[in-house]
Amino acid sequence: MSVAASPVSPNEAAGASQTVRVQLRLRELILSGELAPGNRIAELALVELLSASRTPIRAALVRLQEEGLLDALPNGGFAVKDFSEADIHDAIELRGTLEGLAARLAAERGISTDLLIAARTCLDQIDQLLTHSALSEESFSGYVTQNGLFHELLAKMSGSAVVQRQIQRAATLPFASPNGFVMSRSTGPDARDVLVVAQEQHRGVMEAIVKREGARAEALMREHARIAHRNLGRALQSQRALQLLPGASLIRRRAATKT
Repeated sequence: MSVAASPVSPNEAAGASQTVRVQLRLRELILSGELAPGNRIAELALVELLSASRTPIRAALVRLQEEGLLDALPNGGFAVKDFSEADIHDAIELRGTLEGLAARLAAERGISTDLLIAARTCLDQIDQLLTHSALSEESFSGYVTQNGLFHELLAKMSGSAVVQRQIQRAATLPFASPNGFVMSRSTGPDARDVLVVAQEQHRGVMEAIVKREGARAEALMREHARIAHRNLGRALQSQRALQLLPGASLIRRRAATKT
């Protein structure tokens, strides 16, 4: 005999909505650098700044710690976290490994016609965005949208709620999302070339999935994540690129060696 779930009260729904609002605003403050790495976050100051009560603020802080943006302090409270280049590299590698698994499962298990059509439509949209040799800010923004959608569809193609959930968690790690470094490359002379290579890999993965070539699909998707590694390196070498990277202030740069 199944037990019906208790209905959510209006107060509970309002509290959850406020927590999400506070969480999104706090993430913006962190990624913009307004809340600097290492600084303890004062709850009372956030009450006034965000016009919210302490309960949703505390809940939002816990969620941001789970996302990896905050450190819990030994004596209570939270501080904004910073990230080494190695941390970011590992986060990207983790996402690539999980998406590789998703691609292999999709190839081995097969995918629905609806998902196949949605993925092909998404990739057709990207092809249209990459038609011109010089890409506008609007083109890059469109690419970000379609690229994010393709990666979401890939996770669904795995046919595994477990894998899909783990990919979503990995993508929330700072700088590990599929679009983590896309906009940071929008100013370089080879900006379009990088996206063209990424799109070729998208097409290759879909071809392998349709042909039921699991090992090839997995290898291509893991290689696809390497583009983010290269974009990280390029971004760290360019002050202009870093200015376009959300959360750049959180990156702990290696000290220059003296000769």
